[in-house]
Amino acid sequence: MAKLKVTWIKSDIGYAEDQKRTIQSLGLRKLNQSVIHEDSVSLRGMVVKVRHLVKVEEAS
Repeated sequence: MAKLKVTWIKSDIGYAEDQKRTIQSLGLRKLNQSVIHEDSVSLRGMVVKVRHLVKVEEAS
């Protein structure tokens, strides 16, 4: 199965609380941190919710 690398690139200060919780649920703790997840429908939904705060690319 494909893997996605999610990188937190923009601060969540000033954004809604649910977006902050989505960043946390992705496993991101610090700005510019990257995590790798298995590609799934639920992961894609979370990424769409915070697409203005993160960068997503395929991981090998």
